[in-house]
Amino acid sequence: MNNLKLGVRLGLGFGVVLLLMAIITGMSLFRLADQDEASQQLITDLYPKAAASQQLSYLTMDTARLVRNLIILADENSMAPNKAALDKNIATTGTLVGTLEKLADTAEERALIQDIKAQSATYIAFSQEVATLGIQNKNEEGQQLLFGPRYAIQGTYLATLRKMVELQEKNMQQGGEVAHAAYLNARMIVWIVALIAALIGMVCAFFITRSVTAPLQDAVDAADRVADGNLSVPIVSHSKDETGTLLTALQRMQNNLVQTVSAVRGNAESVATASAEISQGNNDLSQRTEQQASALEQTAASMEELGSTVRQNADNARQANQLAQDASEVAVKGGEVVNQVVDTMKGINESSRKIADIISVIDSIAFQTNILALNAAVEAARAGEQGRGFAVVASEVRSLAGRSADAAKEIKDLISASVERVEQGTALVDQAGNTMTEVVTSIRRVTAIVGEISAASREQSDGVAQVGEAVVQMDQATQQNAALVEESAAAASGLRVQADQLVQAVAVFKLAAGSGASSASSAYVASAPAAPVRKPVALPARAAPAPAPRAVAQPARARLAAPSATAPGAAKPTAGKAPAASKAPTQKPRAMAPPPANAPAAAPASGGKHNADDWETF
Repeated sequence: MNNLKLGVRLGLGFGVVLLLMAIITGMSLFRLADQDEASQQLITDLYPKAAASQQLSYLTMDTARLVRNLIILADENSMAPNKAALDKNIATTGTLVGTLEKLADTAEERALIQDIKAQSATYIAFSQEVATLGIQNKNEEGQQLLFGPRYAIQGTYLATLRKMVELQEKNMQQGGEVAHAAYLNARMIVWIVALIAALIGMVCAFFITRSVTAPLQDAVDAADRVADGNLSVPIVSHSKDETGTLLTALQRMQNNLVQTVSAVRGNAESVATASAEISQGNNDLSQRTEQQASALEQTAASMEELGSTVRQNADNARQANQLAQDASEVAVKGGEVVNQVVDTMKGINESSRKIADIISVIDSIAFQTNILALNAAVEAARAGEQGRGFAVVASEVRSLAGRSADAAKEIKDLISASVERVEQGTALVDQAGNTMTEVVTSIRRVTAIVGEISAASREQSDGVAQVGEAVVQMDQATQQNAALVEESAAAASGLRVQADQLVQAVAVFKLAAGSGASSASSAYVASAPAAPVRKPVALPARAAPAPAPRAVAQPARARLAAPSATAPGAAKPTAGKAPAASKAPTQKPRAMAPPPANAPAAAPASGGKHNADDWETF
């Protein structure tokens, strides 16, 4: 819907409203037709049948009255009007019965009509017969017939008519209820359709109004933001109608303003950054040159100390190597002694085991002696007095055998403990032998390490020679710092060109105080290049600088290359204003062996063509 024109959108909205009105009108007419049909049925069907039934009841009562008058009256002049009225009632009754028969449309009505028709004919016949008797002045016969069978027929006939009247009243009541229900239904449907139509109309009006006012409000907000200088919020158009075209135009306007302001801001930031970095670079260059001079002096002293240290390390390495060899020989001898101790401990262990076996034999002999002494005591007891002395001897032998067994047991325990200690000592001696083997291995490793230290000392001597070459290269780096000063001069020229471009970009805006701003910008550009020129560059004569200055100056040049995207035309004017820098030859220093890769290898020896290529980005 947002892509539709406003005229088409409004036409669709009013068309929907008209369509809803037509729907409401059609439904109202349809429901009115139903109401008219119900009313016509009430007028042409229900009411005539009810009226005819009610009129038949009245005619029946009037007929009874006329017949009674004919019985009562005796004057012919008085009878004539009653007779004429009776004939008229009879004719009207036939007509009404015929009307009811035509209008009957249900089985119940047709059954009642047939009963009414039959009872009406009977009632009329009896009424005519009674009337004839009255006209003939046969009053007694007429009264008997009037108050006899005719009265019963009249009651039945009137009851049937009342049923017909009640049926028609019931039908009329039902018809009225149906008509009222149809009215309520029609009213409810009309209300519902009207509410739906109103809701749809409100929704259409809301969305159509919102589709017009929301983009217009977005356009107003965007214009206010641009007027306030806020270009950070993008303008987005979601439609292709007139408001979308307006937002698209505002979007193009904001994009152009963003590009212009970005160019101005980029140039301004580049000028500020370049000025600050050039000034900082010159200050750093002076400090680093002084630091390089002192660093060279410290390097010379350190080289002397390093040479003496290297020589001392070589002497110490030789002495350590000799001591390691002596320790290795001593460790080998110690290992041999430990092996001999191990063999001796093994012999002691074997001897202890043999002693334990001998003690076991002694213990066995003591046990057998004890048994023999016991047997001798038994035999002495049997001998009585003759064997008493033998018993004393046997007792002493048993005592000696027990003491021998106890002593053998104690000796056995001591020998067992000694054997265990000997085994433990053997294990410890084995461990000592393994430890001595490891000590020998470690001493051999130490000997190898000392040899490596000696080789490292020789390499250190070579390194000292390389450091001497590095000092020469540091002198070349000092010459490169001089070239950096020339690059700073070229950068000052580039800054002036950028300042001119910045003034031209700012001139696009129509400002109330534009002249003051332009003059201030021109004054800034005119004074900018004077800052980078510093004389500390003459310090290369004192000492060779360290390679660090180029590592610090290089980021400044990398950041100064950024303005090339916003001011592409600055390259050629810069080249024209700094011909000396562009004509110098390109020269790169040779890399030093020990120093790191971020040394002055990337810096030119003098202000050559490389300088012009770097600073041409302004």
